[in-house]
Amino acid sequence: MLVGSEIFKRSRPRAEFGFPGPLRDRLVAAVLDGSKTSTTGLVADYEHEGEPLPEAGRREVVVDSREHPVAVIEVTEVRVVPLAEVDLAHAVDEGEGDTSVAGWRAGHERFWHGAEMRAALGDPGFTVDDATPVVLERFRVVTLLPAPGG
Repeated sequence: MLVGSEIFKRSRPRAEFGFPGPLRDRLVAAVLDGSKTSTTGLVADYEHEGEPLPEAGRREVVVDSREHPVAVIEVTEVRVVPLAEVDLAHAVDEGEGDTSVAGWRAGHERFWHGAEMRAALGDPGFTVDDATPVVLERFRVVTLLPAPGG
């Protein structure tokens, strides 16, 4: 039987930033402190998972590395653009400390070309280039959720 946060967790789409581990922990902390208000995904990832692209107004449960729900966010804007068209405002609003699009892109390419992402896509040779379609998502925190057992 599901109770409390488990029902809530399963009743909404999940927002998973990166893969569980140190990167997700940093990204979730940035969401919770308000410094992260945008994120970027690959259209290829949505297609591989058979998931629809997010839409403005959609609410998602942010989960931490232990899969605990920590917040609810609401998508406020979605754009699909070629990777070459990501702008500085979006890069800065990802909350990872980037001050240039080039720095932001280098970090994202390391992630997208990493073994975990390639395995998740089922493509060991996956790479991105200027034409790769990406999903630029803006969001706001609607609710902070209590810590498990708290």
